[in-house]
Order: sequence, then C-alpha cells, then structure tokens
Amino acid sequence: MIPFRKMHGLGNDFVVVDARAAALPLPPARIAAIADRHRGVGCDQFITLERPGAGADVFMRIHNPDGSEAGACGNATRCVASLLMAETGRGQVVVRTVSGDLPAERLPDGIVQVDMGHPRLGWREVPLAEAMDTAHLPVALGPVRDAAACSMGNPHATFFVEDLDALPWLELGPQLERHPLFPDRANIGFAQVLAPDHIRLAIWERGAGPTLACGSGACATLVNAHRRGLTGRRARIDLPGGTLELEWRPEGAVLMAGPVATAFLGSLDPEAYPA
Repeated sequence: MIPFRKMHGLGNDFVVVDARAAALPLPPARIAAIADRHRGVGCDQFITLERPGAGADVFMRIHNPDGSEAGACGNATRCVASLLMAETGRGQVVVRTVSGDLPAERLPDGIVQVDMGHPRLGWREVPLAEAMDTAHLPVALGPVRDAAACSMGNPHATFFVEDLDALPWLELGPQLERHPLFPDRANIGFAQVLAPDHIRLAIWERGAGPTLACGSGACATLVNAHRRGLTGRRARIDLPGGTLELEWRPEGAVLMAGPVATAFLGSLDPEAYPA
C-alpha cells in the first residue's frame, strides 16, 4: 500500500505521494488511472516527492491526470512547500521541479507564497510552432482572438475577454489547447480585466481540462496583462476556487500567494490500477 495525501490550493487538487525513500511502481498509465475522478482517487495533478540533490529541499514531479508530465504547477508547489515547512519547522523551503528551483515561504494567516521564477517570453521558449511576437498571437476561435503567450515552466496562452460569464470557454478550451501553433499543447486562460489590479480568470489546463484554480496560469495571466498595458505589476486574480495575490517584480520574478489545505489522508494499492 502507498500512503498519499489529498491536498488543494483553492480547489486545484492533488494526490501527493512520497518517493524520497524508494521509487514507487507508478508508471504514467497507472497515475492516469489513480487520477480518474470516477474510478480512482481523482485529482488535477499527481505529485511525487523525490530526493532533490544539493540546493533544494525536495524534488516535485508533476503528472497531469492523463499521465503526461508537466513542468510546473504553482498551487502544487505551495502545497508541497507547506508540507516541507511543517516537516522541517522552517518558514522557507526550496522546491525543485524539472523547470527549476522555486523558493517558497510561509506568510501570516496560513498563506504560502512561492517565487515562480521568471516568465519566458520568446517564441521558442513558450514554445510556439513559428517565430512571432508572443504578446499578440494570430489565434482566433469563435468569439476569442489575439492571445498573448508565455511560459511559466509550462506553456500558457491568455485570451482577454469583455465578459467571462458570456463566454463558452468550456467549448473553446479543448480546441485551443491543441491549436497547431502550440506544438506541446498549451494551458488556455480566459481573462476579464476588472481594474488595473483585479482580474477574473478561467483556465482550461493542458491534459486536465477545467480546474478551479491554476497557479502558473494566474502568473502567466498577470505577465500577459501587464505586457499588454492592461494592469500594473500587482493584481488580485479571482478564479472559480478563490483568490490569488500576484506580483511580477521588475527584476523578473513572479510571486504568487494564497491558502493551501489538506483534504484527507489515505493509502492506495497500486496493483488495483492498470499499468
């Protein structure tokens, strides 16, 4: 049996397992089966804690619910950081991912803040299929067009809309995720700017579909909104699951802060899921 912890940040939920002592029998197909909300435990991402090597407190491996591996997940980083801070008794930790090291710290009132690093703005870094200005992509589908793109360790495209409530984004998201311009697919954000420091956001996550929150998507949205001159460098971003506070510092780092929670603890038999 493998112990696990079900955690979430604003409803963006994760199954977290600890493989620091030994590798676990969890190939991608088995992870996808565990992540299934009807026949498995269910989650937006499956998180495996591994030994980090020097310079970090843990290595966090991220799998989408389809079994594919992701490079970054801001809300999962905050959840894992909270575990490490409770484990070590420290107020600051470093979480290593395939996309880089992410420092995190505990703030008052149960808030965890993570430094998500610098956004990558070049077309190859997103990546896109061809050279172009990443602040204005020639992508259009139905009522949305002219996205802005960046990478926060994974590819994001943001469409700015007048009325999020009137937008059929659940229909648009899966088509845009697989647009030919995105060779690795993309996370798709639909953002309504309410004020220079306030944004409403809905996210269609690559490999996961609609989620209550997406930390890296919120970071990308602030970056893209500021690049377009729609907001300042700080903003409150309201997602279906709650609110995150974001800051894109002039030196380049994007800070994201919000609450985390443990829903329950459990154990699973890996042999009960197909590999």
